[in-house]
Amino acid sequence: MHDPALFPSVFEIDIDGSAAPEGAAADQGDSHLPTFAELGLPRPMVRELDRAGITQPFEIQAATLPDALAGRDVLGRGQTGSGKTLAFGLPLLARLAEGKPARPHHPKALILVPTRELAMQVADALRPLAKAMDLYTGTAVGGVPYDRQILGLQRGLDVMIATPGRLGDLIERGACALDDIEVTVLDEADQMADMGFLPDVTELMSKTPAEGQRLLFSATLDGDVDTLVKRFMKDPVTHSTAPPAAAVTTMDHMMLLIPPQEKFKVTAAIANRPGRTIMFARTQMGVDRLVEQLREVGVRAGGLHGGKTQRVRTRTLAEFKEGRMGVLVATDVAARGIHVDGVSLVVHIDPPKDPKDYLHRAGRTARAGESGAVATLVLPKQRRTTLAMMEKAGVEKPAEHRLRFTDEKLVELTGAREPSGTPVVDEPEPRFQRGPRRDGDRSFRDRGPRQYGDRPFRGDRPQGDRPFRDRGDRPQGDRPFRGDRPQGDRPFRGDRPQGDRPFRGDRFQGGDRPFRSDRGDRPFRGDRPQGDRPFRGDRPQGDRPFRAERPQGDR
Repeated sequence: MHDPALFPSVFEIDIDGSAAPEGAAADQGDSHLPTFAELGLPRPMVRELDRAGITQPFEIQAATLPDALAGRDVLGRGQTGSGKTLAFGLPLLARLAEGKPARPHHPKALILVPTRELAMQVADALRPLAKAMDLYTGTAVGGVPYDRQILGLQRGLDVMIATPGRLGDLIERGACALDDIEVTVLDEADQMADMGFLPDVTELMSKTPAEGQRLLFSATLDGDVDTLVKRFMKDPVTHSTAPPAAAVTTMDHMMLLIPPQEKFKVTAAIANRPGRTIMFARTQMGVDRLVEQLREVGVRAGGLHGGKTQRVRTRTLAEFKEGRMGVLVATDVAARGIHVDGVSLVVHIDPPKDPKDYLHRAGRTARAGESGAVATLVLPKQRRTTLAMMEKAGVEKPAEHRLRFTDEKLVELTGAREPSGTPVVDEPEPRFQRGPRRDGDRSFRDRGPRQYGDRPFRGDRPQGDRPFRDRGDRPQGDRPFRGDRPQGDRPFRGDRPQGDRPFRGDRFQGGDRPFRSDRGDRPFRGDRPQGDRPFRGDRPQGDRPFRAERPQGDR
């Protein structure tokens, strides 16, 4: 598997931690499928795939690559985790490499995805392949500053991976134009329709050239997705590798019937199991509450939902990928945006109402040939509706288990362990440290206790013959202390006459200038006539009549 850290891009916004590109066929044994070279991919791209350990295409990739490389519109339907990302990414990059470099603010290819996490992971999978072909990728997602995204567009991006809302904002700001788009990809089109993005997607698609190539990949190709197909695609070729519910056959499904009063105890015990676990709740508030409760009983968990900033979402997902946190609690917004290796259990804390949601949640495990299990916590009153939903999702007769918190069967099925009960205390975030220096072997500057050559620490350094800087007893040469120093012949401010100048309270400011109250022949303002000028109230001002009675001409 490739290491994203080896393939940096100055225009890319990354998620810490590597995400395996979809389609990494580590143990593919389908000898009848052609190789990537036989499918017509350029040699540099094939070498990069080999370097990443991707040697054999998945079925969806082998089916769609010839038509996509030929420039035809393609509809691809495949189960989650089947390798759709490389199915559209490989032909897109291969076709762009044959053309001219991108103009500033005019990307040459557009990939629209429904969530930020999915955008990041698509970018992570395609970045090393794009670099091998001398192409640049960039992302445009909400929750992050505009500046870096605008800078990437200004320098020229070949591939823009975007969510509909942020891309629309960039177009309104004049930072992006879709006039040069040669290939447009809609990834997870059915989810974009379910999330209400169809009007935005339609508007963005209408801004791309009509003669451009369109690739649409989704788990299902019905409903609103069909509307997009009829409007924007020309004689598309459809490749379907599996029905929508086929993914359920690759994992174990369990219904855990539990009493309402023990739901949290069962949840906490399952969360404390070894291995990576993803739990799904229905609402953002439910996610935050469950994370807080789990941490209070000693389970290190993190939450992921659309109400969190992109910085928090990125950090949480990175901690989960790196193994620093074993439990991720998420809403459905993350169901299709997460690809993490080694997720062995998905738990539905709240059973979904839609069979599509069940499939997408369950698809976080048993990806790309791996094994996994899906457990649904069901209260007595939810049993009938949950069974009906799972039947529509293609799960026939799931295993039902009536359990209590103390049953050994719970341990056998899920690996549950009783939490320690000691609240999780977050370690304080380290202070900002400088990165590695570029001038040789000097490492970054540690902000802890440090010495500068022979200088001791600040707390106890004498600094040669200099006394401590204790302001209470320092002599500072012949200068007296501030509290009682006369400062030469200058008197204290409280009683100094300041030469011939009188005190402010009764000074007449020297010279012959009298006080204001009796100076000169000028009377006080209150009764002064000011020479021969009458008071304003009754002065006629020459021949001009008073304002109240003057006609003001023809005005």
